[in-house]
Amino acid sequence: MDVFALTERLMRMDDATWERHANPLSVWSRVAALPLLAFSVWTRVWIGWWCLLPIAAVALFVFVNPRLFAPPVRRDSWAARATFGERLFLARTECPVPAGHERPALLLTGVSIAGIVPLAYGLAVLEPWATLFGLALAMGGKLWFCDRMVWFYEDMRGRPDEKGRPTTRTGHS
Repeated sequence: MDVFALTERLMRMDDATWERHANPLSVWSRVAALPLLAFSVWTRVWIGWWCLLPIAAVALFVFVNPRLFAPPVRRDSWAARATFGERLFLARTECPVPAGHERPALLLTGVSIAGIVPLAYGLAVLEPWATLFGLALAMGGKLWFCDRMVWFYEDMRGRPDEKGRPTTRTGHS
């Protein structure tokens, strides 16, 4: 199972959505999504089942976020290059990934996924340290993954794709 492809399908990302998602406002506001989700789950202590409202709001925000912002004005920002690199990485079956990029990306994705375990445990039993550790692991892994995607994008920029076309704007011809 390809976690990356599954996520892309669930989010219904098309060319226009990817382009808009490269806006730094989209990228950085999504960074806040996991802490907001954790806080929303934690609110069950104060508001009971009403916590489902902020949980649903965060879920809706995560889905709508890549569509909220205009395409980036500058395509050389860290956030834009991370997004372009991620998109290129998703196309790795069509356009081979240079040695040294795939393994770290998969490892960092594993770190992010591993963070879900202590996060879920911490939220289930209301254990702040487990929750914070899970958040740090999940977010740290994701942000490090994004940084690797910037590096990957820079290494791939200008290389020909599977059809011999140079990779340009979004990294995927």
